Amino acid sequence: MMRKFFGTDGVRGRANEYPINAEMTLKLGAAAGRYFRKDGDEHRVVIGKDTRRSGYMLENALTAGLTATGMNVFLLGPTPTPAVGLLTRSMRADLGIMISASHNPYYDNGIKLFGPDGYKLSDEVELEIEELLDQEYKPEGADGIGKAKRIDDGLGRYIERVKSTFPTGLRLDGIKIVVDCAHGASYKTAPEVLWELGADVIPIGVTPNGFNINEGCGSTNTELAKQAVISNNADLAICLDGDADRVILLDEFGNKADGDQILGLLASRWALNGKLNKNTLVTTVMSNLGLEIFLKKSSINVIRSSVGVRYVVEQMRKQEFNLGGEQSGHIVMTDFSTTGDGIVAALQFLSIMKQEDKSASSLITQFTPYPQKIKNVVCPVDANPLKDTMIKESIKRFEQELEGKGRILIRKSGTEPLIRVMVECEDEHFLDKVRTILEQFWDNFGTFFGINFKL
Repeated sequence: MMRKFFGTDGVRGRANEYPINAEMTLKLGAAAGRYFRKDGDEHRVVIGKDTRRSGYMLENALTAGLTATGMNVFLLGPTPTPAVGLLTRSMRADLGIMISASHNPYYDNGIKLFGPDGYKLSDEVELEIEELLDQEYKPEGADGIGKAKRIDDGLGRYIERVKSTFPTGLRLDGIKIVVDCAHGASYKTAPEVLWELGADVIPIGVTPNGFNINEGCGSTNTELAKQAVISNNADLAICLDGDADRVILLDEFGNKADGDQILGLLASRWALNGKLNKNTLVTTVMSNLGLEIFLKKSSINVIRSSVGVRYVVEQMRKQEFNLGGEQSGHIVMTDFSTTGDGIVAALQFLSIMKQEDKSASSLITQFTPYPQKIKNVVCPVDANPLKDTMIKESIKRFEQELEGKGRILIRKSGTEPLIRVMVECEDEHFLDKVRTILEQFWDNFGTFFGINFKL
């Protein structure tokens, strides 16, 4: 059965419009409550959010739907996504919910669901909840309504857990760090963690107003952090996104390391230290081919999953791997967390800097990436040209032509109204040729679907 409500990372859309409006969110809360409360015992749900203004509306709607089914709700307030996974498990809750649209602008919002083990729900469970959305139900009587309670020390619990992932006895004294919190959920936690470990912290993106999340800052726009690194003579910058589940790093010169470079460093060091389970890294089809070739030289296996950190984690759990992630900066270390955690990933990088007494610039580039072009093409929400037979056949021909020379990946985003196009070749000149062919291809078909394309 096709999902019509959930995407690759929960439910996401424009705030106060279907499906991210109060009415639908209340229904989702009630459906999730019915799914997890299948008896008369006490059942709990933990809810966190980022700093978007619309989070208040969604938090209240979810609380209403959940308590109407008899669930007891614990409200964390502004909290990083990985903290919700952690606290769902530690508080013995049946369900965890994070209200966030991650790296998207303030006018979007989303809802991510976690199971009692702290991991995001599977496709199968989300489908079952979707089915409950369309079913009528009789709410609990007045005696069966659940309670709602604010949890004031949630961030403190998370901070202590994050610090515990840093090697015992190691401190960050003498390291000056710019940390860009994107005016998001980590605006309190990330600077606090780094300061408590001894770093000289320069926080930016720490004044959320409900509308400035990810605006000109954070992991998707690192220019502000680059300027701060250079002007403050800092050793590196840590750039987080709105819910702090992804990270991009900058060295002392402002040069960038994406998720692939960070994964390359961690995988190679963990393998040397015997910490990399089954000597395998899990990444997605979007990761650069250069990463795979680099790791193969060290006899490290690379397994690729579908795009979306949830699918990376599913692959990791299935085969008991402990390191995975995405080029976008999601770094998953199941020894420490149930989902991507930007702060923990940054601490792992810092621990290597300290233990090896090396600069960020000497660690930040682990391999030379294959030339790659990535284009996000705005596509009408209801249109999906990738289902068109002629387009599917054309893409197949491109793939055959590129075999042995590079890769092409064209997919519809599960979190935004976009088609993502990625072309990757060892030869830059061949890449330009492929780009020209693709542009001609979309000129022929894109108009029909209302798409303007330029790679």
